[in-house]
Amino acid sequence: MTQRLVIAAVQANPTVGAIAHNEALAREHLRRARAEGADIAVFSELFINGYPPEDLAMKPAFWAAGKAAVERLAAETRDGPAALIGVIWPNADPARRPHNALAFLADGQVKGVAFKCDLPNYGVFDEKRVFEAGAAPSVFEWKGVRLGVPICEDIWSEGVCAELKAQGAEILLVPNGSPYRRTADDERMGVARARVAQTGLPLLYVNEVGGQDELVFDGGSFALSAGGEPVMRLRMFEEAFALTIWEKGEAGWACTQAPMEDWVFGAEEVYRAMVLGLRDYVNKSGFPGVMLGLSGGVDSAIVATVAADALGPDRVRCFMLPSRYTSAESLEDAADCAGRLGVRLADIPISPAVDAFAEMLTPHFENRPPDLTEENIQARIRGLSLMAISNKLGFMLLTTGNKSEMAVGYATLYGDMCGGYNVLKDVYKTDVYAICRWRNANDPYGVAADPIPERILTKAPSAELRPDQKDQDSLPEYPELDAILHGLVEEEATLDEIVARGHAPETVERVQRLLYNSEYKRRQAAPGVKIGPRAFGRDRRYPIVNGFRDAVSGK
Repeated sequence: MTQRLVIAAVQANPTVGAIAHNEALAREHLRRARAEGADIAVFSELFINGYPPEDLAMKPAFWAAGKAAVERLAAETRDGPAALIGVIWPNADPARRPHNALAFLADGQVKGVAFKCDLPNYGVFDEKRVFEAGAAPSVFEWKGVRLGVPICEDIWSEGVCAELKAQGAEILLVPNGSPYRRTADDERMGVARARVAQTGLPLLYVNEVGGQDELVFDGGSFALSAGGEPVMRLRMFEEAFALTIWEKGEAGWACTQAPMEDWVFGAEEVYRAMVLGLRDYVNKSGFPGVMLGLSGGVDSAIVATVAADALGPDRVRCFMLPSRYTSAESLEDAADCAGRLGVRLADIPISPAVDAFAEMLTPHFENRPPDLTEENIQARIRGLSLMAISNKLGFMLLTTGNKSEMAVGYATLYGDMCGGYNVLKDVYKTDVYAICRWRNANDPYGVAADPIPERILTKAPSAELRPDQKDQDSLPEYPELDAILHGLVEEEATLDEIVARGHAPETVERVQRLLYNSEYKRRQAAPGVKIGPRAFGRDRRYPIVNGFRDAVSGK
């Protein structure tokens, strides 16, 4: 039995469904692990197939392709190192669902396959729909060391790790596909410490990194000693390859050498999640670049900044689409922001199209006075114009609505909601300002210092669809709106609980009404980066036709 084990933690960025690409990526890391003297390399959950595969996991051809890739990769282990790599594995009964599995590759062959036992079925997870749970966890032996391999959710309850301990596991190696949310790093660390305290075993936690549709995997892989102390941390939101050296003493196995990187927090981690989510969505989908309407407002300014940081200014096109209500300040602020970022900006005045629509439709409006209809026509002309350019150039259009607006329906279907992706979809308006302030004070990608003009951050928000319009003409002030929405959406609090926090009953009831009545819009919204615990679409799924309304007591 060896007294020293070198374990490579592979924090890499696979792509869902791209099995040949993921196989090549795994082969590259295995060869590096061999060159650097690793004994075993640990990859993330379902690395070969990509995570989460959703209903792709129901396709037998997809299982077969992943299994074949793993069998080919096994040949890479003939001269070392061994590998633990996630893959969908067919069920012994072909009529049943496959397994979320971890293949143990060593000596040029597939030595064994472990199956995930605890399938998550909450929030963004829907694994019971597509996978069969394993009957029992597995321990693999390599160089005389017994390695317990709980897969992701398997460490979130006591049973699996207790059984691995009973089977003689000496170290817990945990492959993960754990997506980012603001509280994720603290929650993972807490759960891992609980399992270490329960079993007395050290633990290595290897997480995926990269964007997949609405989800962003933030990496943040780590290791804990048998006493629960961090002995390794890898960077968040970046790919990483780390050698960890483990030695056996009288008290068992201990990690004696590993990198300890700093983790990001607050506005920075949200910003990095948005950049990584957009970059991977665009690049993995094959778009040459992105475009957006740059209005001179705060939302489009931060979206343009994220896009420039994610893809480089040369792959970002911005358009100003002024109407007769667009202020000179908005024109100046949009041009200033674009100039600071180094992105191309073009003007497309929409007044001719607005006049044409008025001539076309006024006879059919039956002499009714102007109202929201005319405002929406402007937004839809902008959406139509931007989508036409997107179609012609092949650039993906970004939408710029934040979570506060999406919550209460302060957005126009087929207008400013047009587009393929929205980095602000899960970011409240008040958080948008905090993120802008952080980005203006920091230039993490070396693209532009202080990219958002100060006037954009201080002027009153406005859609500029009628004279002297301000958002707060029809909405509560954003700090109050966001506080109420946080209670309704993130907490599922009662109206009485929210009123008790100091909000007027009529305001809380009105916000609830707007929230429920706008569900149909959110069903048609572009996907966007999940940031918090209750993102619209992935986490919070309400019926469109919904007769329930909470009420304030005593009214």
